[in-house]
Parts: sequence; structure tokens; C-alpha cells
Amino acid sequence: MAFLSSMNITGSGLTAQQLRLDVIAENVANINTTRVEGGDGPYQRKMVVMEAENGRDSFRSILARAAGRVPAAAGELSENGGVQVTQIVADTSPFKLQYDPSHPDASAEGYVEMPNVDLVKEITDAMAATQAFSANVTAFNTLKTVATRALDIGK
Repeated sequence: MAFLSSMNITGSGLTAQQLRLDVIAENVANINTTRVEGGDGPYQRKMVVMEAENGRDSFRSILARAAGRVPAAAGELSENGGVQVTQIVADTSPFKLQYDPSHPDASAEGYVEMPNVDLVKEITDAMAATQAFSANVTAFNTLKTVATRALDIGK
């Protein structure tokens, strides 16, 4: 069922990029948050870490298995490819200091620690995630067209 495997791969890409866009939206929403719950300082930027699913096989071995020349190893999944989000990590870059002695979170010197969120970086990441999402939608629509035409052949 290579067709369904392709749909799963495309679906995993859509899911991963949607989560990436959600995290970017959270970062932008908290761009001025100087205090988080628990009082541990300002908001810390988050990043999504993605990993290939079953990406350890070479292209040649995947083609050989798909053609039926090489059986799948014992305990190995027959579905190949896709992506998964392994974790959402905090960005460890330093916080920005802004001089505002009237701010309630200002230090004794009058500086406020601002989140390490850079709007330009977030917009760039959002554009990249949107392009990746769009590419996955295009691949999905192509697969849908192929399936429809294959069903038309049987009429």
C-alpha cells in the first residue's frame, strides 16, 4: 500500500508544520511578556525539533523493498518516511535588557529583562513553515488526483 504510505508521509508533514506554526504564534503572542507563571523571569522563546520517521533506510533499499526484491527485516515497519515532532525546546539565547525604571519588573539598576523573541526571526520561521505546509498540501492534492484517475480507469 505505497499509496496510503504516501498519504501518511504527507499527513505527518502537515501535522508537524501546523505545530511549528502554533509554537511560532505563541512566541509572537508573548513578545512583551516580562513575567511568566511562577515568577521565573520573562517568557523564553520555544522551538520545535523535528525528526525523520524511519529515515534510516537508503533510497535504494526502499525502492528494492517496494519492488519486492528485498523483504522487510523482522520487526521493521513496512511504512517509510514522514516526520515527527520529538520535542519543543526552550531557546537558551540571552534575554534582552531594556532600560525602564518605572516598570514593575525592573531591577535595582532600572533594567527589565525582555523575552528572547525576535520578531524578524519569528516571521522568517513562519514563512518557512507556511511554505513547507503548502508543499505538503500540493503533494497531498497530487496524490488525491492520482487516486481519482486510478479509480476512473476501473470504470
